[in-house]
Amino acid sequence: MNDPLMPPPLTDDCFALPAGTHWTPVAEAHAMLEDRLAVVVGTKTVALDAALDRVLAQDVIARRANPPEANSAVDGYGVRHAGTKDGPQTMALMTGRSAAGAPFEGVLAAGQAVRILTGATIPEGVDTVILQEGVTTDGAQVAFHGPLKKGANLRQAGEDVEAGDVILTEGRRVTPADMALAAATGVSDLQVRNRLRVAVLSTGDELAQPGEDARAGQIYDANRPMLLAMINRFGFEAVDAGRAPDDRAELKRMMDRAAETSDLILTSGGASAGDEDHLSALLNESGAMTLWRLAIKPGRPLALGMWRGKPVFGLPGNPVAAMVCTLIFARPAMGALAGEGWRLPEPMMVPANFTKSKKPGRREYLRARLRDGKAEAFASEGSGRISGLSWAEGLVALPDDACEIAPGTDVAFYSYAAFGL
Repeated sequence: MNDPLMPPPLTDDCFALPAGTHWTPVAEAHAMLEDRLAVVVGTKTVALDAALDRVLAQDVIARRANPPEANSAVDGYGVRHAGTKDGPQTMALMTGRSAAGAPFEGVLAAGQAVRILTGATIPEGVDTVILQEGVTTDGAQVAFHGPLKKGANLRQAGEDVEAGDVILTEGRRVTPADMALAAATGVSDLQVRNRLRVAVLSTGDELAQPGEDARAGQIYDANRPMLLAMINRFGFEAVDAGRAPDDRAELKRMMDRAAETSDLILTSGGASAGDEDHLSALLNESGAMTLWRLAIKPGRPLALGMWRGKPVFGLPGNPVAAMVCTLIFARPAMGALAGEGWRLPEPMMVPANFTKSKKPGRREYLRARLRDGKAEAFASEGSGRISGLSWAEGLVALPDDACEIAPGTDVAFYSYAAFGL
């Protein structure tokens, strides 16, 4: 059942920049977004088997210890350590055994041993288990060498998790391993966030739908299939809001529809200040639009605003810049809106296998991949080279300051997987 209490909406001026802001460094843009974005989705309870990839809305508490009782880590024989000695020795073997799900019902007698299997409950009186490879038996006695280490091959009750422990924390995205932990500690359902719904809207008469005949002057819409796929890979719900023509009334209608069906709107194209940049005009008319001029390559302008109470990220129309800006800015923003918190991936520091002389002033992201432990950069930095996105396995980030990269220089490599792709 959905929680009737929804988070408060974002304010219309949440993206406003301080007076006099010109070029905004990436780190500063991150800090402002983190400060201004908050959770916008409600919560619901789901069964454990439906929780994969959901964002937890509250801490998960173990209902039962793991293991619930002391058990054996091996197949072998249980003994009382006090009844053993150094050197070779024999012990009588009690009738019966302890197996997983079928424990030994009696109490271990002094000076005797009992057969025990992996995962079986430790019988009363046993405090040490001898690995079966260290024992010979004729069915009535067991022979082994001492000394033995007291407590060997035993798992103590609760040594992994105690009942009442926090096993998973709010904001965590549930993994298959998390589901195993929850199940082992008696948890059958989880309180999770509703999936963030992200609408993708392409704009411009110059765009044709893949599969259509493109007339002279048109290009195929590469952004929408790319962005929709990225959103799905991130674990959010992708909403295809279609392609808007260069018609302000129709764009307004499609923006209204996107706001009704989503929590966040991603647009591509139409966010600058040209005659046909109707998105910027609409957001300006609503009084909730700011053009963030980012010190980043590729990318630069990023239009941010609110439409019908929903945040809008106006991405560049170039697919390379659109993908980079989505990974660097929109992806962590989605996490903040979805309840998993503001998170940036950690880079791998690897030696470069390329040469680059970088000027100061903005952070640069190169399409790159790893080969033999070294980062290769795509041959062209042209933002129109979409093939480089497919060729690459991630991005190399070069710092805001000037730098000289030569083969062997350590560089920061962010794999696509680190972003969730």
